This record gives sequence, C-alpha cells and structure tokens, in this order.
Amino acid sequence: MTDPLRLGIAGLGTVGTGVVRIVRQKANLLAARAGRPVQIVAVSARSRDKDRGVSLSDYAWEDDPVALARRDDVDVFVELMGGHEGAAKDATEAAIAAGKDVVTANKALLAHHGHALALAAEDAGRVIRFEAAVAGGIPVVKALTEGLAGNDVTRVMGVMNGTCNYILTRMQSAGLPYAEVFEEANQLGFLEADPTLDVGGIDAGHKLALLAAIAFGVQVDFDAVELEGIEKVTIDDIRQAADMGFRIKLLGVSQMTGRGLEQRMSPCLVPADSPLGQLEGGTNMCVLEGDQVEQIVLRGPGAGMGPTASAVMGDVMDIARGVRIPVFGQPAAGLERATPARAVTPAPYYLRLGLEDKPGALAKVAAVLGEAGVSIDRMRQYGHEDISAPVLIVTHKVTRSALDAALKAMASLDVMAAEPVALRIERV
Repeated sequence: MTDPLRLGIAGLGTVGTGVVRIVRQKANLLAARAGRPVQIVAVSARSRDKDRGVSLSDYAWEDDPVALARRDDVDVFVELMGGHEGAAKDATEAAIAAGKDVVTANKALLAHHGHALALAAEDAGRVIRFEAAVAGGIPVVKALTEGLAGNDVTRVMGVMNGTCNYILTRMQSAGLPYAEVFEEANQLGFLEADPTLDVGGIDAGHKLALLAAIAFGVQVDFDAVELEGIEKVTIDDIRQAADMGFRIKLLGVSQMTGRGLEQRMSPCLVPADSPLGQLEGGTNMCVLEGDQVEQIVLRGPGAGMGPTASAVMGDVMDIARGVRIPVFGQPAAGLERATPARAVTPAPYYLRLGLEDKPGALAKVAAVLGEAGVSIDRMRQYGHEDISAPVLIVTHKVTRSALDAALKAMASLDVMAAEPVALRIERV
C-alpha cells in the first residue's frame, strides 16, 4: 500500500475546521482519488479547549505552529492562520527549511512575501500551493497555471471580495445607504476585524497581485496595485448607475501594456447585463482573457468553510498525486519585477458633482472639463439638496491623467459644494 500523505494543520478557525471535516468524512473518497490515504497527524491553534464541532482527539497537538511545521511525521504543512507577519510567516519558512510542502489560504502572506517564499521553496525542491487564497472555491489559480498554460494572458479581471459585493448589491436591492449596509454586514460577521481590509480593497488587492504574477510571469508586487475602496459609493450612485444600465462593483483589473503592468482595484461601473453586472451577494467572479481562449468566466462562492476548505483539499490532493509545479507557474528564479504602470487606456467615466446653486456653476465645470480635454457624453441634474445641486456626468473615453487634471482644476472653483466622485466605466 502506498504511504499516506500526512498533514499538519496550523489554524483551526472556519477553514481549518472545514479541512478536518473533509478529511474525516471523506477518507475513502480521498484515498481513491489520490491513490494513497490522506491523513491528519497533528494540529495547532491558539486555543486547545475550544469546541469546534469536530473531534481532534486523534491528532497530536502543538501549541507552537513552528514546532508543528518541523515535525518529522508531517509531509505537508497546511497554514490557515492568516496574517503576513509573525506566526504564519515564521511557520511557513520553518516548514520549507524542514523539507515540507506547504498549502496555504493566506493571500496577505503571499502578496507581501510570495517571491521570497517561492525562491526558498523551489531551492529546497518543495511546492507551495495557494488555491484557497484567491476567490474561495473558484479554481482560478489552477486555471491560470495549468488549464491556460498555452495562452498569452491579455487581461485578468474580477470581483474578488464577497463582502464588498454583498454591500453593493444589498444597497441596490434594498435601497439602503452604505453606512446601514456596512453595519448589517458587520453584524452578520462578514467583515474582517479590520474592516478596511475588505471595504478599502486591500483583501481583493492581495488576490489580484497573486493572479497578475501568474498570468503575466512576473514577481508578485502588491505595492504596485492601485487601491480604491467602496467607502465613497452612495445609494445615489447606485441608483444613478442603474438608471444608465450599469451596476457598481469593486473590480480588479490587471493587464500588461507597453508601459508596464497595470494592477488596479477600484469601484467601477459595469454593464448590468454582463456576467459581472449580474453577480449578486457574496459570490466572486474571475474573468480571464487569453490569445487562444478569448474569454472565460469562473463564478462561485468566494469565502466560507466549505468552499475554502474545498480549495485547500484540491491543493492537498495534487500533492498527494505527485503534481509538482513552480509556485507561480514558472520558476521563481526567472521571474522579473514588472514595471508598474498606471492605467492609460482611455475609458468613459462617471462623475458625481455637488455644485452650489449659483448662476453659471455648470458652465464653469464644463469649461474646466473642456480645457483638460474631457468631453461630456451625457449629463443629468437631479433635485436640489439644500443649497447644492447634484449633477451627474458621463464622459466620452478619456485617460485617467486628463480626468485627474480636470478634477484638480475643479477644486479651485468657487462653485463646488462637495468633493467630486469619479468611477471608471469598464466594458466587459
């Protein structure tokens, strides 16, 4: 009989508990599909006595995850603690040094230290698998590294944070303001302990950086991701976008251009009848475009016990079968750092302006836009709010630099009652 693959699991929160349940409940199925048994031999977590709804009595316990990573009876170190410094990083490095393969759901760790960890793993002849770090149960990492390996990827795009998608779709369906839905999401336990990781676009930005590294064969570079969260999106923006046939999504986009690698995570308008526009609730979607396949769309649950544990086990099963590929799809030693590039592809933009109710206010704004080379496609003025007049403008295609020049010039006008909001309209 083939020797079992022995797992050490660090972190027994929602995902770690889900992995334990799958291994315990589906042992025969896993063995049949892997060609060898898959077993848990040891675990580690902050609290030993917490009731997790699953028995841990069959497994050795380690208070220190680094000690777990170094155990002689562990073949694969499964890191499910989270965080890009401290215990997660220390234990992952210890596992690699001790000759273990690593499976992780930790997008922050890899976004900040992925290249260095990949170099260490590949030098040691080990693998790091991280399907669960991006888009929950969607096998997008496997699609890029394996299924689309014969393609030159031209663009990666998607909704990669279920909490933000829940907030935006809930605002639209219930007609509720951002602050109210934010608190609702918090009460439901959807938000991270630091909510800016979600609503500030940081969590989704980590995921985009990982996908971009695989798609374009470069070193992962989270610091180069342009980040803008959803905090400024109002219920009026939601309604006005819908009036024009659009939905607002926190959208990640990465593409290689002649100027370098674009990586941006920001709220955008997308056509309401597009796959991204129809995405509801906490669901994630990844859109991959390549020279051979044109466009494929992957949709599924982006978080939760079952989907994320499923992704972890997919990686474990590949290791059990002997599948060994470089961490980011190509040998890490050959990956170069891409030149960061801000989005220069012209696109239409949605502008929300609050103007003081003065004669000539709109003319002054139009003049500033014209001087910056920003052409107006559509414009609507809504009912007055106190002394301000809400104005909605949709531009023709324009570069972000030209639009920023116009917005900067607007700030000096004496008719602005509020800071403008500008959202890119992304054609998908």
